[in-house]
Amino acid sequence: MKEIKFYKVHDEYGFMSNFAPFPFSDGSKIWPTSEHYFQAQKFQEKIRQIVSPMDAALEGRNRQNPLRPDWEKVKDEVMLQALRMKFNQHPEIAKGLLTTGDAILIEHTQNDAYWADGGDGSGKNRLGLLLMKVRNELKNATL
Repeated sequence: MKEIKFYKVHDEYGFMSNFAPFPFSDGSKIWPTSEHYFQAQKFQEKIRQIVSPMDAALEGRNRQNPLRPDWEKVKDEVMLQALRMKFNQHPEIAKGLLTTGDAILIEHTQNDAYWADGGDGSGKNRLGLLLMKVRNELKNATL
């Protein structure tokens, strides 16, 4: 089965990165990137107002901020919501996601063994799996 690895925003499949600049609305606020939305669900407004997705990620990982108590239980669902909003509000990247066909999507970096593949395939690749779920939802919506 074909595999598509992504990570950097400016690479061919960079639109799948949470750092890719595709703002979306959650119905009440505009989020500059899916990374902003995801990290803000831990700490809310403080993150949304940060300009850079890298700075948002760093602040979201700062354990000086109190993490919501249910975070480990809800983080995958929060990411899925972010991806649904991002791709549903940007038809050009929804089309890009659909053109990946049935390929296995892999966030490829040694920096993350939960959302990515850990760089060597040992990671959980949760972002890739959620993107494939969104791709299937988009596919079913266009049938």
